[in-house]
Amino acid sequence: MGRTGPPLLVVCALRIERTALRRGAARSGAEGVTVLRTGMGPTAADRAVREALHQPELHGSAVLTTGFCAGLAPGMRPGDVVVAEDGHESEALAAALKAAGHTVHTGPLAESDHVVRGAERAALAATGAIAVDMESAAMRRAALAEGARHIAAARVVVDTPEFELVRVGTLRTGIIAFRVLRDLVPAFLDWHRTTVLPWR
Repeated sequence: MGRTGPPLLVVCALRIERTALRRGAARSGAEGVTVLRTGMGPTAADRAVREALHQPELHGSAVLTTGFCAGLAPGMRPGDVVVAEDGHESEALAAALKAAGHTVHTGPLAESDHVVRGAERAALAATGAIAVDMESAAMRRAALAEGARHIAAARVVVDTPEFELVRVGTLRTGIIAFRVLRDLVPAFLDWHRTTVLPWR
């Protein structure tokens, strides 16, 4: 049987993120899933998502933005998953990820155009945000502007206030985050099936 609903567009910024997601999709035997790498930063993310959603084969896509992020909340650990609390899709996505055994935090995801460290990280945490990245907000805005009906964001924590990227543990925490991102794909597919399909 062929696909009976809209495709799933999984959007990330970095080559290493795309590699993890493609490996996860291959393991899952995923069909109807496109992994798009936008490049780093909000401008590149906005442009790439708009261009992708103009392609006929991606018309009506559900859009899931993902990749790595910096955790802001105390107690977070590398490999934890953050679901952006920015719409009704977040609850279903968080439930799918928890059912798959992941440690999930749901809350506001801050936007930055650069890597955040130290005092700036603390200032963002004071606003109530639980994590920060450079592309999710721009990806979401672009998807909304192009008429996407189902949009969600899930990011894997790669560094935290206790384990910043500049520290010695960077390689170890990066490997942890890579493996978790790869292993999120089945939960992404469950979210897509239960939230979007069947399409009317």
